[in-house]
Amino acid sequence: MKGLCTVFGILQVHKTNHSFTHAVIHHPLHSHLTRDRCLKGKELYSAVDSNPLSVYVMHPFWNFVVKFLPTWLAPNLITFTGFMFLVLNFLMLAFYDFDFTASAAGHKHVPSLVWVAAGIFNFLAYTLDGVDGKQARRTNSSTPLGELFDHGLDSWACIFFVATVYSIFGRGDSGVAVATLYYILWVVLFSFILSHWEKYNTGILFLPWGYDISQVTISLVYMVTAVVGVETWYQPILWSFLYRDLFTFMIIACSFTVTVPMSLYNVLKGYRANTLKHSSLYEAFLPFLSPVLLFLLSTVWVVFSPSDILELQPRVFYLMVGTAFANVTCKLIVCQMSNTRCQAVSWLLLPMAPVVVLAVTGVVADEVALLHLWTTVVILAHIHYGVSVVQQLSNHFSILAFSLKKPNSD
Repeated sequence: MKGLCTVFGILQVHKTNHSFTHAVIHHPLHSHLTRDRCLKGKELYSAVDSNPLSVYVMHPFWNFVVKFLPTWLAPNLITFTGFMFLVLNFLMLAFYDFDFTASAAGHKHVPSLVWVAAGIFNFLAYTLDGVDGKQARRTNSSTPLGELFDHGLDSWACIFFVATVYSIFGRGDSGVAVATLYYILWVVLFSFILSHWEKYNTGILFLPWGYDISQVTISLVYMVTAVVGVETWYQPILWSFLYRDLFTFMIIACSFTVTVPMSLYNVLKGYRANTLKHSSLYEAFLPFLSPVLLFLLSTVWVVFSPSDILELQPRVFYLMVGTAFANVTCKLIVCQMSNTRCQAVSWLLLPMAPVVVLAVTGVVADEVALLHLWTTVVILAHIHYGVSVVQQLSNHFSILAFSLKKPNSD
């Protein structure tokens, strides 16, 4: 979700006096919040959002919208509903355009009403992502669970946004190659994790400017596509420069000219002020180890695949990568919230290595079936992790994840 600049991210600010202190871990086998991580998080949530569009337009709009929400409505339920709109968009486009060929010339295009729905759902998701934090403060229900729930779902939303937007251009002569989209996805993913890397080191979450611009733009582009048709995007903007080239250029340019420099600047500023949480270079860059390993493993699979798996199953492969990335990011978010050391290597990458070896060596003949199986494992593992962490935090704070009522003490 974020400018097509960083197409994704986090919007609301959940300031809270709660911490992870004195958390009780109930089951040693399924405890994803270790006792050390639960005992050290004593800081308030801090974020900086200086985007003029956000400050002068969207926040006033969200302040208006939140007044219409009932005070019994839990902020986490708002967050989850917004996320499900993005999943619905992904599934809807998967039904009409599973292999990203529907927008190509000579193919049956996605119906106009589907693009209208996609635009509405996208804007609803964006709006709910903006009001959930305001609802939390309005109902005095801000907790670290809300912060983790919000940011964790945002990390998974990256893949759903990218894949849905891809259907506008699709593959073909006027579209974007699946391999190109794969690397664009990684630009988006690394742009997203940069914000959390900043917070891991500085204690402050700096919200990228591209987020709000991209959300409004994407919603409008869906609507425009419904009116003028995907054929419009075939036409060159200037000479042979197509809209798909503009799409690619905006994401890459914003990432490397805005997102990366600003992230490095914010961390450098903290270093000069001697306010960084991690003094050594190794500790500061440790959060990038697992994402880089995931990138290397998935890229090896793409490049050396005997059956060219990315051409055969691009949507499933993107989903696998995006979900694995979300799992890695969620663990970083837990570390930054609890002020603990980042895990060097995510356990999910350990079984992925032999899976990639089996695929690229041809030991497993049916590479598509292997991808589907591994994607299922990744999704289930990520859901299990998320549910377990939510349950542990809910138990610790004596709250219900999707209700403002207090749980029974029995």
